[in-house]
Amino acid sequence: MTFEELQAQLRQDPGRWPLPVRLGVIAVFFVVMSAALIYFAVWTQKKDQLAQYQNEEQTLRGEFKTKHAKAVNLNLYKEQLDEIQTSFGTMLRQLPGKAEMEDLLRDITQTGSQAGLTLETFMKQPEETKDFYATMPIKISFKGSYHQMGQFVSGIAALPRIVTLHNVSIKALNEKGSDQLQMDLIARTYRYLDDAEVAAVEAAKKQATTRGSSSS
Repeated sequence: MTFEELQAQLRQDPGRWPLPVRLGVIAVFFVVMSAALIYFAVWTQKKDQLAQYQNEEQTLRGEFKTKHAKAVNLNLYKEQLDEIQTSFGTMLRQLPGKAEMEDLLRDITQTGSQAGLTLETFMKQPEETKDFYATMPIKISFKGSYHQMGQFVSGIAALPRIVTLHNVSIKALNEKGSDQLQMDLIARTYRYLDDAEVAAVEAAKKQATTRGSSSS
């Protein structure tokens, strides 16, 4: 069959096409329909999954960049950690132990007397325990001149141990012809906890957590 004869038959009613032509057209139709079904049934469903994978890829890339930057700066982080540990150790050495607390309290009173102040009140308050240290508030009242009080504050700042002053109140005394003042304050001293005390603090925390969980 020539090409011209095939064109003439194709222009006729499809029902009158030769069997091989009709089978070929049907085969092409099924191929096209199969491709369309694959596209809409498979590709459309996988499109969301592909987008998810792309988002995960971006997340992993970001994590890789972060970890790579940390790895590059690892030596710097180690140096900074060493500096922090050294600084922490220096600060910790400024905290007295339990046996040294009495000496520190005596240093505070001596600083006041050396400044010329008259000690009126020196009352230790209950100790407050923290994670690795304890602080003891002390209620103190002095009498003296404004200049003497300034010397006392400077002397406290110069002590080798850490002592902080809080709730400072200065008022004039009702004494004629006198420049005497009264200074009331709370001095806080700090000491580090020994291993047994730290263990006791940790045990108390765990016990409190257990009680909180059981009550809820």
